[in-house]
Amino acid sequence: METGLIFHPYMRPGRTARQTFDWGVQSSIAADKAGFSSMMISEHASQIWENIPNPELMIAAAALQTKTIKFAPMAHLLPHQHPAKLAIMIGWLSQILEGRYFLGIGAGAYPQASYIHGIKNGQDTQFLNQMVRESLEIMEKIWKREPFFYEGKFWNAGYPEEVESGHEDDEQHKLANFAPWGGVAPEIAVTGFSMNSPSMRLAGERNFKPVSIFSGLEALKSHWDIYSEAQHKAGFTPDRSRHAVSQTVFCAETDKEAKRLVMEGPIGYCFQKYLIPIWRRFGMMDGFAKDAGIDPADADLEFLVDKVFVVGSPATVADKINTLFEATGGWGTLQVESHDYYDDPAPWFQSLELIAKEVAPKIKLPT
Repeated sequence: METGLIFHPYMRPGRTARQTFDWGVQSSIAADKAGFSSMMISEHASQIWENIPNPELMIAAAALQTKTIKFAPMAHLLPHQHPAKLAIMIGWLSQILEGRYFLGIGAGAYPQASYIHGIKNGQDTQFLNQMVRESLEIMEKIWKREPFFYEGKFWNAGYPEEVESGHEDDEQHKLANFAPWGGVAPEIAVTGFSMNSPSMRLAGERNFKPVSIFSGLEALKSHWDIYSEAQHKAGFTPDRSRHAVSQTVFCAETDKEAKRLVMEGPIGYCFQKYLIPIWRRFGMMDGFAKDAGIDPADADLEFLVDKVFVVGSPATVADKINTLFEATGGWGTLQVESHDYYDDPAPWFQSLELIAKEVAPKIKLPT
C-alpha cells in the first residue's frame, strides 16, 4: 500500500495565511522524508477552516524542498476558473515539477465559494458537473496545441494558429509550449463522497484516478462498484491499486497514547468545532452510524476515534486497515487527512513516519 497526504488543511480560525502556507510546506517535507508517494492540496475560496484558494502556489514552493513526492491540487474547482487560463497554468506547473504532478478536478462542495465566482445555483450539482465537463473538454483541446475556437454554454476559448516565420532565424512569432510535462494530459483524479457518487462514474468513464472520501463501508464499496462498472462500459480494465481512500489516521507508539493525542489534540478540536457539526447537519454521519448499528445522534468524537478513524499503535493501525480491506476489497493508496499541528509538529510527523515505514509495508495490496 502506498501512503499519501491530503491537505485541506483544517487550520483553526485565527491562523494567518503565512502560517497555513508554512504548515503546508513543512508537511510536504516531512511526508517526502517519511516516504509518502503523494500530497494532495485542496482548493477553497470561502471556508475559514480550509483556507487555501491557490494550491498551485504551495505546490511550487514545496516542490523546491522535496525530492520524490508527487503533488496534485485536490482539486482545482473547474466551475470557478476559466479553463484556458487554468490549462496553461497546469501545463506550466507540471513542466516545472518534471513528472511529480498529477491533476485533481472537482465541481465544488460549498455554494458560498460558487457564489463568489458568480454562480448563484452552487447547490445544483448537476449544473456544476455540466460546467466541469465543458471545462475539461476545453483544457484537453488547449493541451493538444492544435488550432480551434470553441463557443460553449459557459466559456469561449481557443488556440491560435502559429504565424509562419519570414525566415528560419525569426522566432518572435512562435507560441510558447505550455502543454503538460511529456506533451500529454496529466493523470487526472476526482474525489467522491456520497453513496451514488457521480464523480466515481465520471472517473470510470474517463479512466481517471478515483479518490474516495471515506464515509462508511457501504459508500466505499459502492464507489468501487460505480467506478468499475463505468470502466467496463468504456472499455477499460479497473485496477484497485489506482484507488485512493482518504481517511483520518493517527499512529503513536501505543494505542493509549494515540487515542489521547487525537482526543486532546488538533484532530479532536477540529472535529468538535467544525467537522462533527457539519457531518450531523448534512447527514454525513449516517454511514458511520449504520456500520456500528447506532443512532447518528449518538456518534460523538470518542465513537469516531474508536470505530471510524484509524488510530493506534502501528500494529493496531495495520490491523484496522487490513480489516477495512477485507470488508471493502481494498485500495492502493491510503490518503491521510492532514490536520493543524502547526504549534507542535512532532507528534504528527512521528505519526507520518510510523504510517509509511511500519504500517504500509504490512498491508497487502488487492489483486
